[in-house]
Amino acid sequence: MSEIYDIGYRHYDGPRLGRGHTTLALTVHSLRGVFGLGRPARGKIVPFALAAIMMLPAVVSIAMMALLRQRGMSYSGFAVFMQAVLAIFLAAQAPTVVAPDLRFRVLPLYLSRPVTITEYVGAKVVAMTLALYALLAVPMTVMFLGELLVDLPGAPRTKEYAGAMVTGLLLALLLAAFGLAIASLTPRRGLGVASVIAVYLLASASVPILYGTLLSAGNDDAARWAWLINPFWLVDAVQVWLFGTTPNSEGGYPGGPVSFVIVVLLIAAAAAALALRYRKAASR
Repeated sequence: MSEIYDIGYRHYDGPRLGRGHTTLALTVHSLRGVFGLGRPARGKIVPFALAAIMMLPAVVSIAMMALLRQRGMSYSGFAVFMQAVLAIFLAAQAPTVVAPDLRFRVLPLYLSRPVTITEYVGAKVVAMTLALYALLAVPMTVMFLGELLVDLPGAPRTKEYAGAMVTGLLLALLLAAFGLAIASLTPRRGLGVASVIAVYLLASASVPILYGTLLSAGNDDAARWAWLINPFWLVDAVQVWLFGTTPNSEGGYPGGPVSFVIVVLLIAAAAAALALRYRKAASR
């Protein structure tokens, strides 16, 4: 003989917010995780310490403008100059976005709800992109506001600032897509950190070697292509093409929209690899 017990479960009669709200909630949750919000204090040390380091050039630039009446760091060169800090942030925080779901195999729980692989991957990429863009946009905006308040002779560098903000978003998207794709190859956070930083160091170290070799061989045109191996100089080449800024590399870059095409293809390839990785993980 069986009995039925009332254990207090109730049907939900509230509004159905839909898949868009689910994706938004996942994006916000992932973004909070990047900065360690909702985690122990030790999880906040690295992201906020690196964010503070990113603010130092803005503080120094404002001091130069106020005390020496000289313009500080260029907006177009900010990302290239701070690339090591951004790379460390990406390497440290990208695994926190993708590794836990893979390690604890909770991806099927997400996908049991009306959330597709594309929406799941999109939420992760958007969250990491916003985090990286915040690290770029906030210091540059503070620097620009400081320039307006100090009121130096001549017109403010509004066009350069706007161009740096646009290409900064493109750079953040490229770094986020590739960083998450690399970090998703392993469920171990430590291995993910090492993998991302190793790829950056390889790309960064190979550029001057390849550039110097080609230049010494008298192949100047091919030497310019070497700069595009590094994502920071690659996006800087897009900035030069779109806004006519001064190149932040020796010898300049290949002309035309080729750098922009490369960026688009790399973002698409990284997003596809990330989706394929999660589709494989969800099928287990």
